[in-house]
Amino acid sequence: MTDIEFELLDQLYFVQTIDSLCNDLNMSNSEIVIELKRLFDKEWIKILDSDSETEITDPALWGKDLTNFYYLITKKGLFAHNTL
Repeated sequence: MTDIEFELLDQLYFVQTIDSLCNDLNMSNSEIVIELKRLFDKEWIKILDSDSETEITDPALWGKDLTNFYYLITKKGLFAHNTL
């Protein structure tokens, strides 16, 4: 696990938006998006629709703009984060 992945997971114990992650981690939107996609591929986070809070499991539904979603660590992500 990289330092960035660790820091992101640390922020995702509670539901977060990209804007809050950018502010808290002092990273650009594009940097955060890349890292969130990596975490999603590892099944360490889940992506929630900002309107209905339903989980989005198909990456094709994200589109190009990932700012309209919420992010949260998964059980698998919690395990990975806590075993360091």
